Amino acid sequence: MIDEVLTGARVTLRPVGAGDEALLREIFSDPEVARWWGDPTKSVTDALEVLEGESRFVIEHDGEAIGFIQCVEETDPMYEHASIDISLRSEWQGKGFGPDAIRTLARFLIDNRGHHRLTIDPAAHNTRAIKAYERVGFKAVGLLRNYESD
Repeated sequence: MIDEVLTGARVTLRPVGAGDEALLREIFSDPEVARWWGDPTKSVTDALEVLEGESRFVIEHDGEAIGFIQCVEETDPMYEHASIDISLRSEWQGKGFGPDAIRTLARFLIDNRGHHRLTIDPAAHNTRAIKAYERVGFKAVGLLRNYESD
């Protein structure tokens, strides 16, 4: 688990804390976030339950909470990798903050944690998220059909 603050070009990633419930509720209740994350109550509960290997951060810009990003690290030497997932409140989307947050976390995972493989799994029709990941350098290596159920 990563328990330090990470600083990007425009954003700061700070670990989610017990006092963050209200601002996480605000993030996950945003219609453009809830669309992909589902029930905001469950999302907030999940974000506050930090399990071994999972790191969760509030994305901040100039002290304002604008989103959420998390990573899960698989440390078994045979399968070592990390995965990243992000959500930004509607008014902050499309302004370069997502790629900055993704890049900041990805660089930390590679440079400080030694990961050589990072994975993402946005919904195939979540074009905004896919574009944000592509701006950082992620490339599609496959399409998981029927990965999500409606």
